[in-house]
Amino acid sequence: METGAGGGGKGQQGGKTGIGIPQKPPEEPNLRPEWRRPTRTEQDVVLQPEWRRPRPSAPLSEPSNRVVEEELLFQPEWRRSKPSASAIANANASVWEPERRRSRPTATAFPWNQNYGVRKGMASSSGGGGGVERRGDPNDLWRRPAPPATDSVVPKLEKLQISKQLPASTCTLEKKDKISPIQRPDNGGTLAILTSRLRVNHFPVKFDPESIIMHYSVGVKPKVSSKFGQPQKLSNSDLSMIREKLFSDDPERLPLEMTAHDGAKNIYSAVQLPEETFTVEISEGENEKAISYSVTLTLVNKLRLCKLMDYLSGHNLSIPRDILQGMDVVVKENPARRAVSVGRHFYPTNPPVIMKDLHHGIIAIGGFQHSLKPTSQGLSLCVDYSVLAFRKQMSVLDFLHERIDNFKLDEFEKFRKFIEEALIGLKVNVTHRKCNRKYIISRLTPMITRYVTFPIDNTGGWNSNDVSLITFFKEKYGKDIVYKDIPCLDLGKDRKKNYVPMEFCVLVEGQRYPKERLDGISANTLKAMSLAHPNERECAIQKMVQSSDGPCSDLIQNFGISVNTTMTTIVGRVLGPPELKLGDPNGKIIKLTVDMEKCHWNLAGKSMVEGKPVEYWGVLDFTSCGPYKYKLRGKEFIQKLIGKYKKLGIYMQEPIWYEESSMKILASYDLLSELLEKINYICKYNQVHPQFLLCVMAKKSPGYKYLKWISETKLGILTQCCLSNSANEGEDKFYTNLALKINAKLGGSNVELSNGLPYFEDEGDVMFLGADVNHPGYQDTRSPSIAAVVATVNWPAANRYAARVFPQYNRSEKILNFGDVCLELVACYRRMNGVRPERIVIFRDGVSEYQFDMVLNEELLDLKGVFQRVNYFPTITLIVTQKRHHTRFFPEGWRDGSSSGNVLPGTVVDTKVIHPYEFDFYLCSYYGNLGTSKPTHYHVLWDEHKFTSDLLQKLIYEMCFTFAKCTKPVSLVPPVYYADLAAYRGRLYHEARIRMQSPKSTAFSSSKDASSASRTASFEQGFYTLHADLENIMFFI
Repeated sequence: METGAGGGGKGQQGGKTGIGIPQKPPEEPNLRPEWRRPTRTEQDVVLQPEWRRPRPSAPLSEPSNRVVEEELLFQPEWRRSKPSASAIANANASVWEPERRRSRPTATAFPWNQNYGVRKGMASSSGGGGGVERRGDPNDLWRRPAPPATDSVVPKLEKLQISKQLPASTCTLEKKDKISPIQRPDNGGTLAILTSRLRVNHFPVKFDPESIIMHYSVGVKPKVSSKFGQPQKLSNSDLSMIREKLFSDDPERLPLEMTAHDGAKNIYSAVQLPEETFTVEISEGENEKAISYSVTLTLVNKLRLCKLMDYLSGHNLSIPRDILQGMDVVVKENPARRAVSVGRHFYPTNPPVIMKDLHHGIIAIGGFQHSLKPTSQGLSLCVDYSVLAFRKQMSVLDFLHERIDNFKLDEFEKFRKFIEEALIGLKVNVTHRKCNRKYIISRLTPMITRYVTFPIDNTGGWNSNDVSLITFFKEKYGKDIVYKDIPCLDLGKDRKKNYVPMEFCVLVEGQRYPKERLDGISANTLKAMSLAHPNERECAIQKMVQSSDGPCSDLIQNFGISVNTTMTTIVGRVLGPPELKLGDPNGKIIKLTVDMEKCHWNLAGKSMVEGKPVEYWGVLDFTSCGPYKYKLRGKEFIQKLIGKYKKLGIYMQEPIWYEESSMKILASYDLLSELLEKINYICKYNQVHPQFLLCVMAKKSPGYKYLKWISETKLGILTQCCLSNSANEGEDKFYTNLALKINAKLGGSNVELSNGLPYFEDEGDVMFLGADVNHPGYQDTRSPSIAAVVATVNWPAANRYAARVFPQYNRSEKILNFGDVCLELVACYRRMNGVRPERIVIFRDGVSEYQFDMVLNEELLDLKGVFQRVNYFPTITLIVTQKRHHTRFFPEGWRDGSSSGNVLPGTVVDTKVIHPYEFDFYLCSYYGNLGTSKPTHYHVLWDEHKFTSDLLQKLIYEMCFTFAKCTKPVSLVPPVYYADLAAYRGRLYHEARIRMQSPKSTAFSSSKDASSASRTASFEQGFYTLHADLENIMFFI
């Protein structure tokens, strides 16, 4: 029967359904309270090994009460319900005392200063130091005496202004009590089905340990203050210009080739410089008044390279970051002077090492990024390849002819709109006089050059206050303006006019062109350059290293540094793929061995391990009111999807709801909310809960954010989205992927390991946790960062996850209340399995080496403290995963890699290019058929499971085969992959709210309103809290 037309908004057709329609209006759905605002103070932190834990005090005759007690204690304090009177009477009375009155345990606090993985002091030797020592059982730590427990306060996540800074953590340990990442337990793994010879883009660096690099601070102040009394802000290019002029004025005392400048306020020198104040005069062109600056050099530090050598040899376990930073500036000095720099990347242009014309005034230039890395073979220079699109350095008029199709100067007004879009905001140099200054085009003059005049002072000899621009250029510069019938460029700023004819303006070199604005052909060309074949990438890197504009110049030799320009060669080990468990259409379990080269499998004649039947589902067709080419062929689509389920041997009923709608409704928060609430209310009225809604869109839309936010946080309805073109094409691969996602969201199991996860085969329950933080854009200083923690909720398959998403301070990487979030997930695991996990493996994503201390001594401390308060002591391993690195592997020969030229899936590297003594390795777990494969870097910070290199590498590699969305291993261990997806979903929730608050604003006011909304919103946990029906399922895939 047809639904009422009033429920779907204007222009919406009624949905077809086979269930009744109530007459009462829908009620506003209830939101859960904002639960993540703890106001408590942590108790004393006490950890004990399993053999020293106190036994339960409840009598054996009361098992049911003990279960109630443990269940309540095992939840975060802010979620525990108060016990009933009968429960209090029967349970151990001490459990229900207020926390402040409970007796304190007598054991001592964390012995964080007893790091069982830290190398003992040892004498130096000519062979580079002795072997790495691994101490015994980590539980031995708890047998040692430790200082008394101290209170620590978990930072409270309250409703705060987004721009407010994160308060200093009170649980930060003293430096002497901090723990460091554990050391490698062995000399690397040995497990392999074959080995391959590889080259790595690491170039060995030699340096003189006796050398000293002098670090100076540069203070620059203009001698004449600005008109408004405010201190003049100098750009990095201004500072570099002042520094070059300073050193050229006194080359004997200030030798330029013996120094390196970071572009800001730091100079590193191979020789001692005078500590005094200098006067530097800078003139940006002829006939321009020179500006005087006061420049002061102050010695900050003497960087002794012997400390770096001690760290590399293991005699000093504290990384000398100041020395590495100084040496990094030295290595970057040559490319900074000679190449175009964009962020940390450098792009040689005179001449370009790699360049392609993208047409329309745009070129693609190949460049590089490099960094110094301490490795087991010593210091290495890691150089990687990158590519960016730039505007050509050419005259403005020539640029317009290339940029705009069919452009003609005599029809200038016809193209004015396109010209303004192409030019305004660009930087130009002028050619009518000698000048180094860069000007920004602010606008085009409204009138043509012939009629442009401007006021001028009579003291210059002119007869009137206004002078013609043509006359001025002729008499002042001796220049005849040729193109008088086109507008001029206004290069002024701060309301000051500066008219210059276009023919005297040239685009400044190195102006980046956004790749989003490239046309289809140019975008594909740039993408092909970025996704360079391994051989091409390796060749490009070698060219960059050997280029005169590259990092390996003669300048670094003045600092006693030299670089071997030959890539490091290593031997990689290839791990064998695991045997997989799948189902067949008859419900039986089958075992599958994948091919070693690609490790792909398909579901032809096979099925999922556990397929969830689909009985109640609906279709939301947002294409029915749009262009015909985007319209979904609904009946055909439904029959193909049901047919795919039938081939998989999974029952799927016809949809109970089919709603025809439009993309306009999807893009409107109010109309979409009304539509979804109507569907939800009617289903509840008929006592039917849809398992999911299949939402078909004509194209990608901002309304996707509204859809996910409303359905997942307010209504508790699963949604699966797809595009109509893909659905109409009807490829089997599309329907297979759709079925995989739907089955995972419904709680099914798509693939499992036949022999279970390695290392944990005979152990108790194990939980895998993944944690990540999604940050807003670089220039967004108000929106919150979004943290997500996911955890497995089944064992031994360990392939179903629950997620928690919550906001925190802008660009704060530390996860607030990490222990509370993990405790809630552990409680969820217990409710679903009846037991709590005895072992936990945490994968932490998105942190750099400089944040390891925060993860270890703040997040892990918080986690253990929360667990201790509920008398829960699982063994824990903490591993950081890193994808944002630039290490790449290149097979030496065709036999050492795959058919695509990349390394084989399962390739592990744990020699030469890894940390000198800490427990880390690189693993490439996927088949790269496009571009050059990027391995994932795994760094173990804490390990109470005594993993060996072989066991941990095998465990992680085999986990990569359990990702639910595809039939191949993925590049990243699934807990982290899912945490990244969940954090991104939280980002969509935030953006949905911001858009909802100013949907009809103009471009100017929209930006203003969005900023205001972002200031006042987003730390309210209720805004991100999932509906109770979805919080423990995989809604995010």
